[in-house]
Amino acid sequence: MSASLDAASAGEHTPVLYQNVLAALKPRSAGRYIDGTIGAGGHAKGILEISSPAGLLLGLDRDPNALAVARRTLERFQDRVTLCQSSYSEMATPAAELGWSTVDGILLDLGLSSMQLADRERGFSFQHEGPLDMRFDPASAATASDLVNLLEEDELTQLLGQFGEEPRARRVARAIIAARPLRTTRELADVVAQAAGKTRPGIHPATRTFQALRIAVNQELEELQEGLQAALHLLKPDGRLAVIAFHSLEDRIVKQFMRRESHDCVCPPEQPICTCEHKASLRLITKRPESASADEIERNPRSRSARLRVAERVPVA
Repeated sequence: MSASLDAASAGEHTPVLYQNVLAALKPRSAGRYIDGTIGAGGHAKGILEISSPAGLLLGLDRDPNALAVARRTLERFQDRVTLCQSSYSEMATPAAELGWSTVDGILLDLGLSSMQLADRERGFSFQHEGPLDMRFDPASAATASDLVNLLEEDELTQLLGQFGEEPRARRVARAIIAARPLRTTRELADVVAQAAGKTRPGIHPATRTFQALRIAVNQELEELQEGLQAALHLLKPDGRLAVIAFHSLEDRIVKQFMRRESHDCVCPPEQPICTCEHKASLRLITKRPESASADEIERNPRSRSARLRVAERVPVA
């Protein structure tokens, strides 16, 4: 962890929708749980406390810095928790290494943590001067700098439009290319702000561009699709999957996945006879996503955009 994030600041991290997650997962003693994006360990701590004395938890994260913080947070549970640097899309592998063929609950808290945003050396935030990095796993190959400085105009335009939903994607891409080479977050943010112009009050013009680059660098949407399938295969009947999303791209994938898996037939509506042989494997617990209360948003502004969806595994005949 960089010097900008010490143990004290990490300890101040507030898990988003904390009570909602615990109510959704219903941890119990002797249960087995996976936190696929453990971050600072806040949600995991609650799961372990409620599932005392025999509940077990596997915590995953691609970010080794986050795992170091989680290890300190969960130190008193060390005999009941296993931490592993891994993507949640590959959760089946560390689970199998523990001898777990099924689990009672899985949590995916998607997106960017407040710790990562605050660490200027990681390059996630346009509010701090830092390198254009944005990798969750520092050992990954491609960085945001590679995308910003090497992509062709059409490629960069598509990236900004698809992953950032940037309405001025072409204009921003052209401005970035004209300003190359760009080396720091502030340099990029200034270029984008001039090209994108005004946005909604309180929203920085570079927000969508930074989101798009981060998603692309970490292949977040592909990871999410694979992770949801992995979770489905690991959940035991009555086991629950809870997913917190922070933007529409993530939430749409989660919503469509849970809805699809909660129906027997997924054939096109115009098809008169079912040929898919699909059987429902989930029951929706949240018909609509849960969001933070006004009190939580006041305490933790980041929770404003959080959306929690929950589904329960059902036996498939």
